[in-house]
Amino acid sequence: MEHSFVTQQEILRTFGIESARVALLNGTELEIKSLVRIVPNKRIVCRAVWNGQDVYAKIFVGKKAHYYCERDKRGVEQLIQHNIQTPPLLIADRLKEINAAILVFAEIKPSENAEVIWQSSASNQRFDLAVQLMRELAGHHRANLLQTDLYLKNFLVSGELIYTLDGDGIRHYPALSRKKALDNVATLLSKFDVLDMQAWLPNLLQVYAGSARHRLPSHPHMLRLINHKRKQTTNHYANVKVFRKCTDVDVERTSRHFHAISTQFLFNHSTMTAEKLDDLIDTQARLKSGNTCTVALANVENVPLVIKRYNIKSFWHGVARALRQTRAAASWANAHRLTLLGIAAPKPIALIEQRYFGLRGKAYFISEYLEAPDAEMFFERQQEQVTRAHAIHNIVILFYRLYLLKISHGDTKATNIKLLDGLPWLIDLDSMRQHDWDRFALKAHIQDLKRFMKNWQDEPSLYNAFIKEFFAVYADPLPLRLAGLSHY
Repeated sequence: MEHSFVTQQEILRTFGIESARVALLNGTELEIKSLVRIVPNKRIVCRAVWNGQDVYAKIFVGKKAHYYCERDKRGVEQLIQHNIQTPPLLIADRLKEINAAILVFAEIKPSENAEVIWQSSASNQRFDLAVQLMRELAGHHRANLLQTDLYLKNFLVSGELIYTLDGDGIRHYPALSRKKALDNVATLLSKFDVLDMQAWLPNLLQVYAGSARHRLPSHPHMLRLINHKRKQTTNHYANVKVFRKCTDVDVERTSRHFHAISTQFLFNHSTMTAEKLDDLIDTQARLKSGNTCTVALANVENVPLVIKRYNIKSFWHGVARALRQTRAAASWANAHRLTLLGIAAPKPIALIEQRYFGLRGKAYFISEYLEAPDAEMFFERQQEQVTRAHAIHNIVILFYRLYLLKISHGDTKATNIKLLDGLPWLIDLDSMRQHDWDRFALKAHIQDLKRFMKNWQDEPSLYNAFIKEFFAVYADPLPLRLAGLSHY
């Protein structure tokens, strides 16, 4: 199979832009250097050069291009009017060759968006950044402004300064209610790691209350609101967004197939057909053979990929599965869910489904191959006590994080947890669920705990080491006791 990536120029052409050099109506020219964000059929954000200056440009296309451009511009003007830091808007114009609007912003140097900094920072640095962001949000609320598209990547960090990006999401209210403000706070806090929130929430609420006009909200109320926002955002992303064209995924849908391919690993759709995937499964290394699914390790241009095909066992099995979500689609959604929540899992590359006029047939989930031992193999090979203890702690932290997020894996045998540099990665995600109700989440977590501890029932020292760590990490031992784990 040819590893054929879609080029920047091909992406630009889908927006009607034929060259990286774009003429503006005012006679100036923008030279596009790289694409930063793509919203199919609506807009692109790119790094560029304009008038000899490094800039970021937003290009809006489609029937409502000028409406969205104007709304973005108004949001930027609101930020400026209320003395909230935002990159200077250099020009708002139209393109000469096509019906498109453009906003050009000065590039802030040096700077990085808050999401990138967050992902690369230690815990104490993340806390400092969280404090900065809470103060910035309080400043918005003092000005009766609301950022309705509240993601870390919509804040730019330059030294001690925070710049607010994306004027399109800014809304001004004559008087911002406490309910709307706290809802907005919960949205921001839901982007932080669930374990961090356990430790930081009281302090961050104090920071917000000290900077905003609103009184200190109650801890239990905010925790419920944060959990609701996190679930809402995660479900929209994993169950809706990654099944349609968006910045992260390219989708092709016909009466005969459905393709969703990660833009990070963007293949042409013609190279990801069921026939070509079947050929790879038949000719390359087989990892698992079974009636329900077949798994192969395929080397594509020196990139190892795992192809998991979910088979149709019989005519009636096909009829039963035709109208339901495929297990490949569940794996695709759950891999994206874990990525969004900061839980390690091999990167999802593609979801391929055969369709017969809308009815589902064979389906394929393709992910990165992780060269790492599973937990069973790791503990068989690794006898160094400090290394084993480090791995045990990290696995227990993974379980506790899943518990707080109300996520059950469904099959926590040791072979479904891989260990890379002592850190656990989850695989085999087709039975994973994120639960709505506490009672069902607790019941499912208990089953996950029982299945996991069954792996070590013939190894008392390892079993007891896990028991000790579970009771040390879980703030509430109730799920441990209900799972029948005894504290030694």
